[in-house]
Amino acid sequence: MAKRAPAAEAHDYDVVIAGSGAAGLTCALNLADRFRVVVLSKGDISAGSTAWAQGGIAAVFEEGDTFESHIEDTMVAGAGLNDRRAVEFVVENAPAAILRLAELGVPFNPGERERFHLTREGGHSARRIVHVDDATGWAVQQALEAAARAHPNITLASDRVGVDLITDRHAEGGAPRGVYGLYAYDRANRRVERFTGRATVLATGGASRVYLYSTNPDGATGDGIAMAWRAGCRVSNMEFNQFHPTCLFHPTVKNFLITEAMRGEGGRLRLPGGRGERFMPRFDERGELAPRDVVARAIDHEMKRLGVDNVLLDVTHLDPDFVIGHFPTIYRRLLELGIDPTKQPIPVVPAAHYSCGGVLIDRAGRTDLDGLYAIGEVSQSGLHGANRMASNSLLECLVFGQAAADDIAARLATETPPAPAIRPWDESRVTDSDEEVVVRHNWAELRRFMWDYVGIVRTTKRLERAAHRVALLKAEIFDYYANFRVTPDLIELRNLVDVADLIVRSALARKESRGLHYTLDYPDLLPEAVDTVLTP
Repeated sequence: MAKRAPAAEAHDYDVVIAGSGAAGLTCALNLADRFRVVVLSKGDISAGSTAWAQGGIAAVFEEGDTFESHIEDTMVAGAGLNDRRAVEFVVENAPAAILRLAELGVPFNPGERERFHLTREGGHSARRIVHVDDATGWAVQQALEAAARAHPNITLASDRVGVDLITDRHAEGGAPRGVYGLYAYDRANRRVERFTGRATVLATGGASRVYLYSTNPDGATGDGIAMAWRAGCRVSNMEFNQFHPTCLFHPTVKNFLITEAMRGEGGRLRLPGGRGERFMPRFDERGELAPRDVVARAIDHEMKRLGVDNVLLDVTHLDPDFVIGHFPTIYRRLLELGIDPTKQPIPVVPAAHYSCGGVLIDRAGRTDLDGLYAIGEVSQSGLHGANRMASNSLLECLVFGQAAADDIAARLATETPPAPAIRPWDESRVTDSDEEVVVRHNWAELRRFMWDYVGIVRTTKRLERAAHRVALLKAEIFDYYANFRVTPDLIELRNLVDVADLIVRSALARKESRGLHYTLDYPDLLPEAVDTVLTP
């Protein structure tokens, strides 16, 4: 059985993995037969974004579909900014990743003639989405988690909030340049602990909680991106924030996602009031099946044009039994909220959903720092380019989780020195805060101006306003961090303001509109697609 992290201030392992979603657990399971692995999570092991993923996992299984078609669809959705070699690598390894999950017990919906039922989502030219009803992520999370809990070489350390990476500057007597684990705040004991290892993996997810409205769990605060940046890693393409077109618009439920598969199965977007006019055909010949950035901008345009708070997603023309059978989780949740989607349209609004940029990595998940890997949404692998295509995200986690594990295993087999002695966390010059309201106020202000100034449609003036506010907040938060003991809220706020700074700087640097980055001041596409790379 997987072990719980013991109650001690210092913990030493072969591999330290921050993040317990699909990427982190895939990596852990592929290392645990040979090495001692610890997996850290900010809250409960199941609380990350993987469990929230509804749609499915893209892979070529349908007769007549090809790797080349999946590759081209991904390149088109990414507006040509993708690294084609990375796309090929992920797409070609997709079927094997699905089969490994099936072997772990993920109950993918069976097809009538094929092994898996395949659905279609926006941007895909074929039916290639393998799924478990409308709760694929939850099923994947449960299977991976069960396997991790059953493995004696995996220690699960929940309720640990990453503070900073441990580098050579934290070593007693010096050490070669690199990363040796991380400092993490233990919520239960209210102290900062050391988790050290010969390899460190960031699988911490994205940063969509930097925005006021998001489909992500509360923990998506860009921790891994911020920690890697502060340690000296380059980050790339942070201006590309995907806004999911259809988050439920509801006065009390703020982050319930209405899966893209509903549009893939025939759902129609309509304007509220009057005749309930369809509007997507006016924006794109693919209608509701256009890529997410196109759909989100169309909804944003219509909401601003009409001065309304939401649009409607209509599936009332579909067979009610089909809707209930294919989307049981969504159906039950909407009924609880007084909405019967078989009889009335669903009010929806775009919300921040996915970070396409992140820590720059190669195809083994390696970052700029020796011993540090980044996998999944925390990374910029080259797969997504300027816009993530539906259902490629869990796939990226699975493929790069395996790739990073393979590289770490090869590295540790030949490079055996343990982590150096690491200094404990120093709290000798700080006190307990008596002004927690400062953290709450700055958190609310940051998310509001990021939504208003750095949202779906941008201008240089808005971005410059955001840059000014970020600079002021960074100074306030730095001063607060320097004088008071850390808390989970302060740690997350510090990371969010670093991520906001990276997003705004990247957006100001891009003098074009490409994919998810759309600015009224530079509406045209430049002839050459070039990554935005920021260097510490």
